[in-house]
Amino acid sequence: MLKSCSSCGHIHDSKHICDQKQKLINERQKKFKEKNLEIYRFRNSKAWQDKREEIKERDLYICQICIRNLYGTTNQFTYDNTSVHHAIPLHKDFDKRLDNENLITTCEVHHEKMECGEIPTLEVLRIIKEQGNANVKR
Repeated sequence: MLKSCSSCGHIHDSKHICDQKQKLINERQKKFKEKNLEIYRFRNSKAWQDKREEIKERDLYICQICIRNLYGTTNQFTYDNTSVHHAIPLHKDFDKRLDNENLITTCEVHHEKMECGEIPTLEVLRIIKEQGNANVKR
């Protein structure tokens, strides 16, 4: 079936990829690879290691979802195998990678629930804000 190409404006078979469209595809793929490399390098950086430790200290090394008895908590004081989660993912906003207001300590179960969207981002951000305010009062 013939179709007007949104990249070059010419009429091609719908399965045909013109040179301009291929160039756009290649540029997107290159940017994607560069972004992933940037994220990989960040995750192995001293800055991230230090920030991760700072956030765990702020949160007393306890999953902030478990301590609030939310989203299927089985143990309110989960401090084993905790990690630090980015509420707004790195691939969406890399500039927030070290923002305290975007980071939360979680257990493995709740981290996975956040990653797959079972715990809404707005709820996670609310908990982070609540936790940050609690530490200011100490």
